[in-house]
Amino acid sequence: MNKFVVLATLFASAMATADPSYSIAAYPAPAYPAPAPAYPAPAYPATMPAYEQPAYSKPAEEDYSPMPFDFAYEVKDDATYQDFSHKEASNGKVVTGSYRVALPDSRTQIVTYKADENGYVADVKYEGEAKYDEYKPAAYPAESAYPRPAYPAESAYPMPTYSEPSNPKPAYSEPSYPKPAY
Repeated sequence: MNKFVVLATLFASAMATADPSYSIAAYPAPAYPAPAPAYPAPAYPATMPAYEQPAYSKPAEEDYSPMPFDFAYEVKDDATYQDFSHKEASNGKVVTGSYRVALPDSRTQIVTYKADENGYVADVKYEGEAKYDEYKPAAYPAESAYPRPAYPAESAYPMPTYSEPSNPKPAYSEPSYPKPAY
């Protein structure tokens, strides 16, 4: 390790005191032509005039206070199993209402709500009891789920007959390449 430090110190001192016997060439800085503009100069003046912002009036919707309303509708169609209704009323500040929906599990969902400046509050109730079809796993269907086929179970084609090979020895019992000599 000491030899390396001594050698590095000698090399550094030799480089510091070395006087080159040749002159360093001084090259001029390269001069490149100015690039051509990619697009023409703009035709507008460098300083744009300041335009005033247009003054917009308040929208017409904000000029009117909320108006009271009342509506209701009901649909009951036994052919398509649709049964729903909706009632809503407002005095201009508070909206109250309710809606009913027949659910697929034979229950009826009834939602009664109130919306005012404090937010939306809903009360959800259900009428009836949920009824579901009996679960039948698809992997093991009941015997009566699928009818028996009308065709006979036996195949119309004769079963192929295979004979045992006459020579059970393989055709090539030994490899064709020579065994390695160790």
